[in-house]
Amino acid sequence: MYRPRVIPCLLLKNQGLVKTVRFKDPKYLGDPINIVKIFNDKEVDELVFLDIAATVEGREPPYALLEDIASEAFMPLGYGGGIRSLDQVRTILGLGVEKVVINTSAFENPGLVSEAAGLVGSQSVVVSMDVRKTFWGKYEVCTRGGRKATGLDPMAFAAEMERLGAGELVLNSIDRDGTMKGYDLDLIRAVTGRVNIPVVACGGAGSVADLAAAVKEGRASAAGAGSMFVFHGPHRAVLISYPKDEDLKTAFG
Repeated sequence: MYRPRVIPCLLLKNQGLVKTVRFKDPKYLGDPINIVKIFNDKEVDELVFLDIAATVEGREPPYALLEDIASEAFMPLGYGGGIRSLDQVRTILGLGVEKVVINTSAFENPGLVSEAAGLVGSQSVVVSMDVRKTFWGKYEVCTRGGRKATGLDPMAFAAEMERLGAGELVLNSIDRDGTMKGYDLDLIRAVTGRVNIPVVACGGAGSVADLAAAVKEGRASAAGAGSMFVFHGPHRAVLISYPKDEDLKTAFG
């Protein structure tokens, strides 16, 4: 039976793996290679690594680390963080990474999305959207690790990214990030209703039921999560986990 993809979305900082809450207070989790090995054993569908400091610090993606991760990972791999040029796109995919995830540059230089799609195909170009609610309760796209508000409506931005050639969107709720209290289903529905390309929902998953809700109620094509796969218990002890395939199939129904 086919089921939607369930994707650990993992955050890199200073060559290590971290996890944030609402994009703040990164907690160190461990060595990314060791964690990839655990996810290999658990046969996860796909992995996404996002370097949360590369753009903010104005530096290149961590190519050597990416090469090590790609050589270790048995599953499809996406990478985002600090991607500003076609040369970087070419280099990253040349390391064995299947998808580039473009965030800040999709806003600051949208032509990069169409150029990358033209070079490597839309299936390898993902646009990541970080969205938060304003004081007035409206959704707004943010860039530079959630630090910069753009004033852009996420539904219009998503449609424009599809038009430019993005093959997939990662939709992350800043307000729900790391809370494990459930996805912002209204946001997911609003974006999936505007585009025809796959949307990966992120931000807030705490249970298999949450993953299923993103797909069934939010109409996302895939469910992404971070804290759910790296923490255990009320004290957030680090424990790498992934739901059993039969449990996911039951939940997705």
